[in-house]
Amino acid sequence: MVAYSFKAYFAPQIENMTKCQTVRADRARHAQAGEMVQLYQGMRTRNCRRIVADQICTANLPVQIKLSDMIDELIASIVVNGIQLHRDEVEEFACKDGFHPDHLQLMHNGRSAKSARQNMGIFWQRHHPGVVDFTGRLILWKPVG
Repeated sequence: MVAYSFKAYFAPQIENMTKCQTVRADRARHAQAGEMVQLYQGMRTRNCRRIVADQICTANLPVQIKLSDMIDELIASIVVNGIQLHRDEVEEFACKDGFHPDHLQLMHNGRSAKSARQNMGIFWQRHHPGVVDFTGRLILWKPVG
């Protein structure tokens, strides 16, 4: 079983199942399809809590994300399992990853993000400074049963 930790603002989306995926850097071990995953908020802190009951991993796919300050959305491209996502698919991906503007509104250059894609770009710039070409894993899950 593999555990993943999330920031507090993602917890409600995990609870209501609008967020059923996460993008993670490569590491020694990630969940594989068919394996159970545990989803926590604030893991390794005294405020740690399990967000939902154990879920089942449905996929573990390679993902590449390219960022660019040259576009407002900041996310230049996303490639999942070797397939480059179309503009509309990038927005859908960002929504599924918890960045829909109805759930999260990040600020960039004094303005609120207008799209999930832009929210995701702002998040990535803040939490991965200096990274413009990310390669990692996309982990998807669903409830058991």
